[in-house]
Amino acid sequence: MIKGVIFDLDGTLADTIPICLIACREAIASVSDRALTDQEIKALFGPTEEGVIRRLVPKERWNECLNTYLRAYERAHAACTSPFDGIDDALQLLKRRRIPMAIVTGKGEPSAAISLRFLGFGHYYDRIETGSPDGDIKASNIRKVLAAWNLPPEAAVYVGDAPADIRAAREAGVLPVVAAWAQSANRERLLALSPEVFLESTADFVRWLEANVNGR
Repeated sequence: MIKGVIFDLDGTLADTIPICLIACREAIASVSDRALTDQEIKALFGPTEEGVIRRLVPKERWNECLNTYLRAYERAHAACTSPFDGIDDALQLLKRRRIPMAIVTGKGEPSAAISLRFLGFGHYYDRIETGSPDGDIKASNIRKVLAAWNLPPEAAVYVGDAPADIRAAREAGVLPVVAAWAQSANRERLLALSPEVFLESTADFVRWLEANVNGR
């Protein structure tokens, strides 16, 4: 039975990927004529926003561009002030059963803090691990959470909406649980990785938790 649940944030707990895209386009437009499609931006996901911007913007302007990103991200987040419908039910169920929860996200610390403030559910998590500008570190951060919880990998799951989340979970040795309920989720790419648990609605997620999580 599952004794710890670790979540991705964007596209898993809340519909924040469109906000990331809006902010990235605005930030890049502030320093460049370059126009990026949604798919081009998503292909850069892995490092934090700082890492993405460093790859796109001249060195002397990346800090200015990052600040523009964070301002745009905060403005756009006003349209997203709650998690996906059903996520609060899942979090309350886990809390009732005294299951520790954490977030492991590729976001940088400033944007993660903005999202947690708007979404208002930071109190559920006893650990929040953010990303690195140098690349994807989700697997190592999952291991860091497990060490803090003193749990073996087989006792925990990582819930995420992207192929990279499945790979990170497997690298860390935890069970990948695919959250395919966001409109932004690419179901074909996710299913191509043969995930052990594939859930298309938050209601399915709550039912899965009820069946697989023991209370303490």
